[in-house]
Amino acid sequence: VLRVAKVMEETLLTGYTAIRDCGWLDVGYKQAMEQGLITGPRLQLATSPLSPTQGTQDRSSPSGHHQPASPDPNLPRGIADGPDDVRAMVREVVRAGADVIKFFQTGFGRETQSGTTRSYNAEEVRALVDEAHSHGKPVACHALGGPGLRTAIEAGVDSIEHGCLLGAEPDLLKMMADGGIYLVPTFTVFTFHATQGNPHAQAEAQGFRQQHIDTVQQALSAGVKVVAGTDAGAWEHGNNAKELELLVEAGMTPMQALVAATGWAAGCLGLEDSIGTVETGKFADLVVVDGDPLADIAILQDKERIRLVMKEGKVYLDRVSGR
Repeated sequence: VLRVAKVMEETLLTGYTAIRDCGWLDVGYKQAMEQGLITGPRLQLATSPLSPTQGTQDRSSPSGHHQPASPDPNLPRGIADGPDDVRAMVREVVRAGADVIKFFQTGFGRETQSGTTRSYNAEEVRALVDEAHSHGKPVACHALGGPGLRTAIEAGVDSIEHGCLLGAEPDLLKMMADGGIYLVPTFTVFTFHATQGNPHAQAEAQGFRQQHIDTVQQALSAGVKVVAGTDAGAWEHGNNAKELELLVEAGMTPMQALVAATGWAAGCLGLEDSIGTVETGKFADLVVVDGDPLADIAILQDKERIRLVMKEGKVYLDRVSGR
């Protein structure tokens, strides 16, 4: 509990006023933050991600992911097989307080579950998306490539997390652009796995790096909105802004990377009417930086150069006036 509270405060003080957690954070943290008991950004939570038996969420199977803390045993287990059980599990997750429904549609970094191994069949994915949308919840899908990725996009998910191999199937990028499906490439977590973790994860992360970069460039050309996300939790928290530097290295302009972390990110969370841009009628979420991130996007990683952080008009960090 104390570790999560510390991470939330640090995240806000580095300029992030809203975040989405795609797995294993209890809604109690969101309630505590909203009640002023702890300090942090707005939280959009998935609580428990879904996967089938032996899928990524199945903690009884060997995992290639770095998880410094065990999932909360009070959260739904997230394991569901078949359309009816998938619908029932979506309802359980909604009951647990989920703002977004996350599911694993491919594996990654496991001997039996690679980034192109399909998890759910088309009928199960359609049931999941339909049930989530019937509750007014967007759907975030972990998928790297292969038939599972196609099934998810065809079913109408709202965002693809990772999508490293999308560039191999340009028709899917067009479907995403036409359907308003966001791409969250999460370069940071794959940079982590390329040098740490089990050998399967390292081999996969190293093997598709160039395809991952090509995918982002093709996605932008196709009109897909690319969002800055880190997958922190599958690696250590603490440097969200590294993702912006990696997006620029992948071919985005610094301005596009900033939009990926602000306007497009707000849209991905369904919060574009209240945050993400500086406009009349929106919340005063502002960050003052010592320097020009358009000239050097990496300065956003220097915490001393974050001079002021404001959320909804309230100042949480002020190095400008010395307070």
